[in-house]
Amino acid sequence: MIRVNEVKLSVDEGISVLRNKIARKLRLNPGEIIDYTIFKESIDARKNEINFVYIVDVFVRDEDKVLRKNKTLQKSPNVRYHEVQAGDGRLLHRPVVIGTGPAGLFAGLILAQRGYKPILLERGQDVNTRTSDVDEFWKNGKLNPESNVQFGEGGAGTFSDGKLTTRTKDTKSRKALEEFVSAGAPKEILYAYKPHIGTDILKTVVKNMRQSIIKLGGEVKFGSKVTDVFIENGAITGIEINKSETLKSTGDCFSHRP
Repeated sequence: MIRVNEVKLSVDEGISVLRNKIARKLRLNPGEIIDYTIFKESIDARKNEINFVYIVDVFVRDEDKVLRKNKTLQKSPNVRYHEVQAGDGRLLHRPVVIGTGPAGLFAGLILAQRGYKPILLERGQDVNTRTSDVDEFWKNGKLNPESNVQFGEGGAGTFSDGKLTTRTKDTKSRKALEEFVSAGAPKEILYAYKPHIGTDILKTVVKNMRQSIIKLGGEVKFGSKVTDVFIENGAITGIEINKSETLKSTGDCFSHRP
């Protein structure tokens, strides 16, 4: 793949002409382009003109020949997510993740994808129940202390207009966006300058991520507030849920997010 920068389309040009613009940049016929993907889309409003500006990765028939003809071009960087290296210790219990906000959901998803069958604990409720509780608060001022805009499945951002800022050059950011798309988010977030999903779609995305974790052998428990942590000889041995249930765990497989 070849990385091509600064491919511009005016506001009057449709995305269908992008292939021709790329071919012109590469000094090729459009038919010599096998495929391309948009890596980033931004807007340039300087000089009293408005243009969409694209960075694209292009697959051509003779990549080396094209690169030799144009020394300013480079191969596309590898943005593939690199898995965290597995340890060599034996897990005595299933890993536990506390909270199903963004960090908790992705921690659970990655653990599930690696075959660890994690247990996710959330003091709040699933996103559907949470939506009803939030609507009740907005309409009648009735607050459910255990299910509200502050916590529950998806975290505080599920019901806010806040933006989750990512490090765009970090391959983990790409992994997160790809998982969002896999769970139902629009594919445009993969290349939009400031990707945004929105609460209506995010609710479905969050539910689909939960179902993916469950299909992979994980477990998600709502209404499960962690009320104590048991420590022996400097190592975590278990946690207490709702002051009534004990769940064994170990320090090596325990993840806590305040």
